[in-house]
Amino acid sequence: MMRNMHASFAVKSAMLLITVCVCRSLYAEDDVAIQEDLPIIKVEATHTDTSYAKTPASVFRVNAPKQQDNIGVNLTEVVKGIPSLQLNNRENYAQDLQLSMRGFGARSTFGVRGIRLYVDGIPATMPDGQGQTSNIDLKSLDHLEVLTGPFSSLYGNSSGGTILATTKEGQGRDSVTMGYSGGSDQRSNSSIVLQGGAHAENEPAYVISSSYFDTDGYREHSAADKVLNNAKLTWNLSDGSKINWVTNYVKINADDPMGLTRALWEQNPKQAVSSAETYNTRKEIEQTQTGITWTKPLDDHNELYAMTYVGNRHVIQYQSIPKSTQANVNNAGGVIDFDRNYYGADFRWTGKELLPNTSISAGVALDAMDEDRKGYNNYDAAGNYGVKGTLRRNEDNTLWNIDPYLQASWQFLPTWRLDTGVRYSNVHYKSDDHYLSNGNDSGKTEYAKTLPSAALSWQIVPELLAYVSYAKGFETPTFTEMAYRTDGAAGFNFNLKPSSSDNYEVGLKSKNPWGYFTLAAFQSKTKNDIVSYATVNGRATYQNVDKTQRQGVEFSWNKNLWKDLKAQASYSYLDATFDSDFSSASGTVKKGTYIPGIAKNQAFARLAWQPQTGVFAGIEAHYMDKIYINDANSDAAPSYTVTAIDVGYKWKMQDWTINTYARVDNLFDRNYVGSVIVNDGNGRYFEPAEGRNWSAGLSITKQF
Repeated sequence: MMRNMHASFAVKSAMLLITVCVCRSLYAEDDVAIQEDLPIIKVEATHTDTSYAKTPASVFRVNAPKQQDNIGVNLTEVVKGIPSLQLNNRENYAQDLQLSMRGFGARSTFGVRGIRLYVDGIPATMPDGQGQTSNIDLKSLDHLEVLTGPFSSLYGNSSGGTILATTKEGQGRDSVTMGYSGGSDQRSNSSIVLQGGAHAENEPAYVISSSYFDTDGYREHSAADKVLNNAKLTWNLSDGSKINWVTNYVKINADDPMGLTRALWEQNPKQAVSSAETYNTRKEIEQTQTGITWTKPLDDHNELYAMTYVGNRHVIQYQSIPKSTQANVNNAGGVIDFDRNYYGADFRWTGKELLPNTSISAGVALDAMDEDRKGYNNYDAAGNYGVKGTLRRNEDNTLWNIDPYLQASWQFLPTWRLDTGVRYSNVHYKSDDHYLSNGNDSGKTEYAKTLPSAALSWQIVPELLAYVSYAKGFETPTFTEMAYRTDGAAGFNFNLKPSSSDNYEVGLKSKNPWGYFTLAAFQSKTKNDIVSYATVNGRATYQNVDKTQRQGVEFSWNKNLWKDLKAQASYSYLDATFDSDFSSASGTVKKGTYIPGIAKNQAFARLAWQPQTGVFAGIEAHYMDKIYINDANSDAAPSYTVTAIDVGYKWKMQDWTINTYARVDNLFDRNYVGSVIVNDGNGRYFEPAEGRNWSAGLSITKQF
């Protein structure tokens, strides 16, 4: 009874916030709703060749702002107000952002799990399902598509949701843009972007972007610096084919302040635990990748698509594992050092109108990675901490998958359409142990699942679409999640099983004079869900839970209110619970307990004045419900509402464009927790968010 009363109060409070607050347009199609002469933008993520308002799925488009209004480093600056997307900034560049969709991915203590990420069609998620947002270049970003719900299963393993980022293509005259932004905590970001369109047939258009960011960090021991380079060449050939060649490089050096106990957070959210300084906890990341996409229309009815990529990722991480623990013969030490090569390809054929009112796509995706993983003590023979010591782990890990898939769309009546798909996802793991002093821990395993999906949509009237959809989901454990056993024994946890889910959604979409509305209700039932067992001294272990359930409601609205005044609002309610009893490091967990790391209610609103040139300004508010920290639900990060404002001016004078801005986040200096470390065995669950902070910047563009 009380639980229902609290839920009702939270829903009403969030809906009141939506009613009072309005915000800027998030979707490209808001302009289309009012100005029919504009071209209709088609959804890319679902391969259905439909507009956003006619796509039977929860898919949202986020355009890069035409005026810079933020420092341009984290995805949290751009992706805002997507219902049921929880994107938390840890204020810790050693661990990346914390990203989950409809509760999938919330278990991650670092990096991204359960969500597929792509940049220009090239995976930013490794073949084992672990991804990172750090290589998405906001300086050259054109737009993102966020796909939640059943349709995301078309992307195979670990696709509880999908984010597809697309960078700009060179166009028009050659130009150079130089920018600098700075702000609180000694943040600074310098960038240069060169771009230009093709000067002759079969010559490439180009965009070359480079930036350098550094900060002292909001908390003690949280300084970081980041180099990010991105280059994109585009050929539109005379035979109608199109080629994109993208190369990306990122290098990050970041201190890790780790989490705080509640008492330490309340005492001083800026502090780091003493062991962070003792062991000099930090991470060094260097990644280089390149890939090519090719699209070729054969005739009016047939098209070919191909993508291939290759990359290398090297990571060294220094952890705060006590010396006495590292002395255990089965312990892999306090330094993780791996060098990973990864590569893959995707080939697809699309046929349109081969049968009346149908579209069919068939393809196959191939991905592979090989990893040289080592572990070392985080101390040397002289007793110095924070240095690479004696070798404690040495293995070669390989993984590969070959996923065939088929997708079809059939307009079987003037207002009814059926979209179906099926993908056979299979993943093969192997580990060869070369550190044999504690036994041979080599092993291998493989997982496979057939993933069907279907969506039935009805265009009730031209302004209103209704749909219902279903899909089977599949998520394998990543190498990192398998790296350690819950019992402390050496070797991989090959007993960790993949999870499978049944995902249902019913939704409405409406584009009318009042704006663009989406409403969706969903339910996901998961078997063998991969959840956190415990995180001790920075090392996370995982286990399976027989059953979990996620269900909820999502709402979004956006509109051009008047001239350049734009508004956006969204709300989501997500009830995520364990659907069976199980045992964890917290003890026995009963059915009905909330899954930690997931907020039940979220709301966002923004109002912005955004002309092409001149003064621009915006105000936004974000509400996040409390988030439980462990399986026992013994404590929670409190709910919060934060507000931000920005203002700027954009000049355009002949060949010159100048953009200035200033921004204040957490305007009312709210002390809140940005994210939590689920089931932390040391009680350091809380990762504090930054207090009131500001940034300002200037960019100058010159055309030639």
